[in-house]
Amino acid sequence: MAYEAVIGMEVHAQILTGSKMFCACSADYAGAPPNAHTCPTCLGMPGALPTANKAAVEATIRTGLALGCEIPPYSKFDRKNYPYPDLPKGYQISQYDLPLCRDGRLEVETEAGRRRVRIRRVHLEEDTAKLIHRPGATLIDYNRAGVPLMEIVTEADIRTADEAWQYLLSLRRILRYLGVCTGNMEDGAMRCEANVSVMLAGSHELGTKVEVKNLNSFRSVRQAIAYEIERQIGVIESGGTVQQVTMGWDEENHRTVFQRSKEFAEDYRYFPEPDLPPMVHDAAWIKGLRASVPELPEAVAARFANAGMRLEDARLLADDRAVAEYVDAALAIGREREIDAATIANWVTGELFRWLSEGTHDIATMPVSPESLVSCIALVQRGTISQGVGKEVLAEMLDTGREAAQIVEARGLRQISDKDALLEAVQGVIAENPGPADDYRGGKEAALNFLMGQVMRATRGQANAGLVRQLLRSELDR
Repeated sequence: MAYEAVIGMEVHAQILTGSKMFCACSADYAGAPPNAHTCPTCLGMPGALPTANKAAVEATIRTGLALGCEIPPYSKFDRKNYPYPDLPKGYQISQYDLPLCRDGRLEVETEAGRRRVRIRRVHLEEDTAKLIHRPGATLIDYNRAGVPLMEIVTEADIRTADEAWQYLLSLRRILRYLGVCTGNMEDGAMRCEANVSVMLAGSHELGTKVEVKNLNSFRSVRQAIAYEIERQIGVIESGGTVQQVTMGWDEENHRTVFQRSKEFAEDYRYFPEPDLPPMVHDAAWIKGLRASVPELPEAVAARFANAGMRLEDARLLADDRAVAEYVDAALAIGREREIDAATIANWVTGELFRWLSEGTHDIATMPVSPESLVSCIALVQRGTISQGVGKEVLAEMLDTGREAAQIVEARGLRQISDKDALLEAVQGVIAENPGPADDYRGGKEAALNFLMGQVMRATRGQANAGLVRQLLRSELDR
């Protein structure tokens, strides 16, 4: 029998703010000693009152706007009660029926084409403490407790593990463009759960959903969902019944394992948070937040492609906002110097990306500005230096921060286009390599490339390659 999976995603994203959600403790707890970033409020001590972090509210609304959400004029915080030790108060301040954002969507590119994933809600809450399990004991670090956490919940519009993976990649790209979250799953800054069920293909009767937790990487998301789909199909085909439970992903054994019975909304006993007033969102304020949302990666990629780049290059360059801004600046300068977008894309995705991948560098600290890059490309375009020498010059620019023209002049790297000088080099190479010369005359075209290489070597890569090829053919064919 054929089955179809139905998947919804819940993503928790730590918001980049200076302080925690409801107190003044620093939210930058990385590397800090356990329980160093705490106060009576985030430890849930009696009498301590919360105060909402405005920057976190704004970051959540900007995210909702980027996802096409409706921003209701009114929202509130709620208490979500459950008895786990990672909540020092015994409850979490979250949002339930009146979230900050609702009814959005995210278009995702999949192998089957574009799919629209509806966003049910984007709401704001506080993060929990970190539990560290030891034999016979569990330790608690409250540094993370109270850090602003945004939850993005989809409708059950995803159908495959690959679509879920693509959705997460697209969502992380937007969060990074907005500057509201690092999106680093390996650091816990972005965490997700999948609600997975299966039904007979073509059926309209949904199966029982199972929540899958402990998805700490993009790879584990894809693997866990694929495994859980097959597990549920196996249960059904063996005559069993899928139970609504919470499963965890066992990274070591690559399987989902039972954790606990699934809670329902009534188990959390939601009620309005009495220590925080409802929020009324001024229309002018929302308009200002909407204006602060940058051009998003999909639109940037489309603009790059329309400028003349290959679509694959356009998407690659639009993936990171800092890279996209660098490329935008290079394109503006390139238009003034009649250098096309495809050429600039080739140099960035080739030489610059190679350099960035070799160390701990990033585009923001790279010593070659967009203008310097275009100046180097322009020397190649004008024939002042060859393509190969241009790559060599750019490598030195990246190492030293010097300008291309300075390097070319200091090292005498100008391209040799003097026909008489090159003819002498060509004739010398033919005389020194009679075998390959005879091979070419005998119809072996590859021999010409060998001879080309010898001429370039003799001229230290400075010969005009097009002219060398022309002279070689002329001399060999005589």
